[in-house]
Amino acid sequence: MELRVFEKYPDLSIGAAAMMINYIERKPDALLCFATGDSPKLAYQLVAETIKREGTDISKCFFIGLDEWLGISPDNTGSCHYFLQQYLFGPMGVESSQSCLFDAMTTNEEEECKKMNKIIAERGGIDLMVAGIGMNGHIGFNEPGTDINSMAHVARLDEITQEVGKKYFTEEVAISKGITVGLKQVLQAKTLLMMASGKKKAPVIKRAVEEKTGTHWPASLIQQHANGVLMIDTEAASELVTQFR
Repeated sequence: MELRVFEKYPDLSIGAAAMMINYIERKPDALLCFATGDSPKLAYQLVAETIKREGTDISKCFFIGLDEWLGISPDNTGSCHYFLQQYLFGPMGVESSQSCLFDAMTTNEEEECKKMNKIIAERGGIDLMVAGIGMNGHIGFNEPGTDINSMAHVARLDEITQEVGKKYFTEEVAISKGITVGLKQVLQAKTLLMMASGKKKAPVIKRAVEEKTGTHWPASLIQQHANGVLMIDTEAASELVTQFR
């Protein structure tokens, strides 16, 4: 794992965007998996702006979403589907044939998981995964205690995830279940980029970086990833034993 600490959130976003763009330029047919949330939002906007401005060819790339709230319509502004379309896929000009997002309204959850597993397997695994870190250490909806060999699956969300998730919605919604790419697929990604910012993430990062790795705190598993890159700002790094500046 490589740890990169940036002074402020905008600097972190610029660094993450540059890494994503560089990856696409080096591997034009990459399979890219994207998380949603506050941490990667600005980076995604910068990626889309740069790709449109530079005319970067993304026609051979394929894009998937890391997770989704089950039972939430894709046109709900709090859905992962809406987020990725709004901040990345739409501005970047991604064709519908180039992406696959979990169908949150599916009546067959098992088939939805199989579909995502098939896409990932047929393309030789995920090339670049961009993920945030939950307040309970989750990656996607791989909650604490998730089987390390899990593939795409439906997860029952713990109370912390449900409580934090409320901020994304303008109305009261039931978000007790999610569907997500599994930990095995996360760890098999050829490059894993994880992002976190802000003082509230400081204790989360401390555990991810300094604790013994394990599924009790899924984010700690990045320590054992050969091409894992953890990008954070100084506030998120503030509780680490070694202070980075």
